[in-house]
Amino acid sequence: MSADARRATRVRAFAKINQSLRVLGLRPDGYHDLRTTFQTIALHDTLTFTEAPGMFDIQCHEPGCPADRTNLVWRAAELMWRASGRRGRPVGLKVSLDKRIPMQAGLGGGSSDAAAALRALNAIWRVEVAEAELLSLAATIGADVPFFLVGGRVLGLERGDVLFPLEEPPAAWVVLALPDFGVSTKDAYGWFDHSSAQNRPTAASRSGRTAIGGRRSRRTALRPREEGVNELQGAVAARHPEIDRLVRGLQEQGARCAAMSGSGSAVFGLFEARALAESAAAAVASAGYRVVVTKTLSRRRHRSLAWPRNS
Repeated sequence: MSADARRATRVRAFAKINQSLRVLGLRPDGYHDLRTTFQTIALHDTLTFTEAPGMFDIQCHEPGCPADRTNLVWRAAELMWRASGRRGRPVGLKVSLDKRIPMQAGLGGGSSDAAAALRALNAIWRVEVAEAELLSLAATIGADVPFFLVGGRVLGLERGDVLFPLEEPPAAWVVLALPDFGVSTKDAYGWFDHSSAQNRPTAASRSGRTAIGGRRSRRTALRPREEGVNELQGAVAARHPEIDRLVRGLQEQGARCAAMSGSGSAVFGLFEARALAESAAAAVASAGYRVVVTKTLSRRRHRSLAWPRNS
């Protein structure tokens, strides 16, 4: 056994916020057509892969974090194992998952972990899957998993898996307000469908294609941004009024933009200055909420920090 094979491989899995999220219609496949602006933030999980006898194994000490095949990291491992030409189930490797991204918060922790696993296992098992194929594999795990291979500020269309990298402003400070409850994605969309007052058009059938740039025009991809709009927020806040209170609180503290992220329950505020962000975080924390202060990450910075490293 070589020294290289015994070294641990570590990879970071960064969270995201949705700076905007519009629900355009219900698709024939049961998913929703979306128009969303993803933004990577510096909050991250860490996955450490080491060689170990026996079946592939996930270890995570965070309460509620699955360590079986329901964890998307396991799904990523099965896909990369088959892509490498191996048969059966993955063996000879374990992964320790250090969770920092809250679960059921709309921050994409599980999807980001899966993308990080794809990236790491591509190197560990020397699969040498090209980026386009890796994106396609990611889309079979979950609609937002491809974004976490790209990072930065990105427009997501269709299920959120057709990606258009956008121009990136200077880094902003992010205050995350974290209620003591989670929201499942299924519930959030179900509440939205139930509460929608208008008949929204059913989306045309899609091919399931994942692309960067796609075949849509740049004009379609680069409409004026809709920062701070999340069409799921009203339906979730109807069940959890704290969401709207947190959004208003961050706005009152000077956030240039505040909204629920994704399907919730996390609420974010964007600030130009660190002092403003820390002051807002202190105000939210004084009300009894868990708070995280972090920053946005550019695509270039994300690519640098998310690359697997041996130790």
